[in-house]
Amino acid sequence: MKNTSLKSKRGFTLLLAALVATIVLALASSIFTIAQKQLILSSIGRDSQFAFYAADTGAECALYYDMRFQRFPTSTPTATPQVICDGNPATVQPVATEGTDVVTIFETDLFVGSPHSPGGYCVEVEVRKRTENPTTIIRADGYNVDCAQKDESPRALQRSVELTY
Repeated sequence: MKNTSLKSKRGFTLLLAALVATIVLALASSIFTIAQKQLILSSIGRDSQFAFYAADTGAECALYYDMRFQRFPTSTPTATPQVICDGNPATVQPVATEGTDVVTIFETDLFVGSPHSPGGYCVEVEVRKRTENPTTIIRADGYNVDCAQKDESPRALQRSVELTY
């Protein structure tokens, strides 16, 4: 009779050990999932800052070239203006007119060689000169990736800055 009760207790111990292992595994898995989500959220916050810094730098570059060198025309010019931001020449699209507005758009990579994004951070800038009510609107869209990846990367974030004067 004693052998029978020992065998049944051993089965119960095995069942209890499996139950404890399952609970510990479930807790470890949920803690790992939470940590992984926290890591992704913190990297999104960091990348968002980089995109904002790129937009701010692009807007300041356009403001500098407009105030200092009057590179952005109020009428359709014969030549495309040259803009250099952070030591990189910008790709300037031909100046266009939209109604009474004269629009200049350029894009360039900023902070090339950064440890977080060796290719730099892309910025697209639109300078809109209104001729009816003389106003200049500078809209800069910054990205946390370089210009070659901004349309393809699933992790690309865009932040914008707009200046009006």
